[in-house]
Amino acid sequence: MKFLDLARVTIRSGGGGSGCVSFRREKYIEYGGPDGGDGGRGGDVWAEAVEGLNTLIDFRYQQHFFAKNGQPGMGKQRSGKDGDDIVLRVPVGTEILDEDEETVIADLTTVGDRVLLAKGGNGGFGNLHFKTSTNQAPRRSNPGQPQIERELWLRLKLIADAGLLGLPNAGKSTFLAATSNARPKIADYPFTTLHPNLGVVGVDDVEFVMADIPGLIEGAHEGRGIGDRFLGHVERCSVLLHLIDGTSETVADDYTTIINELEAYGGELAQKPRITALNKIDALDDDEREERRAELEAVAGPVLMMSGVSREGLIDVLRAVRGQIDANRLRQKEAVEEPGPWRP
Repeated sequence: MKFLDLARVTIRSGGGGSGCVSFRREKYIEYGGPDGGDGGRGGDVWAEAVEGLNTLIDFRYQQHFFAKNGQPGMGKQRSGKDGDDIVLRVPVGTEILDEDEETVIADLTTVGDRVLLAKGGNGGFGNLHFKTSTNQAPRRSNPGQPQIERELWLRLKLIADAGLLGLPNAGKSTFLAATSNARPKIADYPFTTLHPNLGVVGVDDVEFVMADIPGLIEGAHEGRGIGDRFLGHVERCSVLLHLIDGTSETVADDYTTIINELEAYGGELAQKPRITALNKIDALDDDEREERRAELEAVAGPVLMMSGVSREGLIDVLRAVRGQIDANRLRQKEAVEEPGPWRP
């Protein structure tokens, strides 16, 4: 299934039905009087966060969502039928933005969250409603309230506990594949990862969700590369794991590049807790490890050593990440029962 995290939709609520002007006219009934019914109410447009979705791809094939209009009133004091509501089912973590792509209307972060996007118009009154002791034969009714039409943007921000950051080919996808059940594409060329990946990582009998986004490059905040488009997916994380390619000759500059992009991106992303890890140490000898580590610690502080290929140091890194995650977000591992011997 193709990943899509931004979609534009057009919504329209239902208009209210108009009231009816009618009089009761029956043989042998001397005083009929007005009997026009009220119009039905127009349908609302709602958005609801549901389980089982992790992309907005459905909104690529359908961008228009129109609720039903209310039916007009009828004679014999019959009210019109209300219009049916329409519900936009979106993944958890979806932000709903106004047409300017900046004003946040709602942020649906929990399954079952609902928000009213466009309210249906009320139905108009029929002439029965205007009957009084001094106006016993009114010949007026109200039209229904008009519909509301809006252009909105849906922006998905994945719900993850920890996020991976780094330059292209820093080993983020390899790390995610080595520590979780995710199987991202891994290759030796930049920007192998084209869209975010989620994996459930387990350590010491607890589990948490980790997000891998495409690599960042210098100038990403100005639109260079593709990683800046996906930084929103790690805004909700409790901690960021910053991976540095240990085989690079400029590990300090690589670290500074990512930090500068986070600060230029703005928001609280640059202030989130970060753990720095020197990756691909399996390709370095002991002297090179200490040299790169000292160079990186001079600008980044404490640095962990790891390798996603040889799995060296993975447990220490995962424990450091777990320690920065709120205990309420952690989940206990489900015990897997080993199958016993077969018995007839």
